[in-house]
Amino acid sequence: MDKQSKSFFEGKVLEALPNTLFRIVLDDKREVLATLAGKMRLYHIRVIPGDRVRVEMTPYDEKRGRIVYRY
Repeated sequence: MDKQSKSFFEGKVLEALPNTLFRIVLDDKREVLATLAGKMRLYHIRVIPGDRVRVEMTPYDEKRGRIVYRY
């Protein structure tokens, strides 16, 4: 998969779920489930409800994504 097929969205964390899953409401009012990306796990970046995040999503599944950046 090439990098052009992934899309990035911004949103706000609604709740933290087990196993580093987060429920996120995107700026276009969609709700998605997202997990932490590898670098965020590696450097122990904390994400709590209320944080603004950037979510990477593929066109194959519009309900799941990866958190790649915390603002």
